[in-house]
Amino acid sequence: MLWDMDERDALPRSPELMSRYDTALLVVDVQEKLLPAITDGPRIVWNTRRLIDAAAILGVPVLVSEQYPKGLGPTVGELAERLPAAVEKLTFSAGGCPGLFDEIQRRGIHKILVCGIEAHVCVQQTVLDLLADGRRVYVAADAVGSRFEVDYRTALGRMDSAGATLTTTEAAMFEWCRIAGTPEFKRISRLAIEKGP
Repeated sequence: MLWDMDERDALPRSPELMSRYDTALLVVDVQEKLLPAITDGPRIVWNTRRLIDAAAILGVPVLVSEQYPKGLGPTVGELAERLPAAVEKLTFSAGGCPGLFDEIQRRGIHKILVCGIEAHVCVQQTVLDLLADGRRVYVAADAVGSRFEVDYRTALGRMDSAGATLTTTEAAMFEWCRIAGTPEFKRISRLAIEKGP
């Protein structure tokens, strides 16, 4: 039996869940000269690209940082062509970028899904700073990476224990989408069934 969705009879939506209205996507330092050293780099780019595409479909705002692009190069081309201009930084944490979060702050967006590299340096420091600022932070575990597995695993554990919520690309896309049977759902579903690298 297919249930008719009547909001008056529905359970309240869990505050643990992201929505397209209260969440932003933050892409941290997925840069040309960093990527070749990252374990499973092509899969991280693929998952990051799917998150960016899902954000575009659903109207989720996207923020981008680049760590010292003069030395580490720009964001990889496949992602850069889909992204707004990146904010350059020297601090490892994107929290050190003046103004990066101003627009989402003005819009009352308090949840941030983070993806990028490296998990144990720029991603982790950004996540910890966002948590300290009172934000609700999610980490797409299949869209972050490091050069070494021990750094990746330790960073995920540390971010989790500090209060970030670990999730995956597909889980995030369907959380943002929330409901089946819409044109947006069909586009998100196509992203979900793509063959990865």
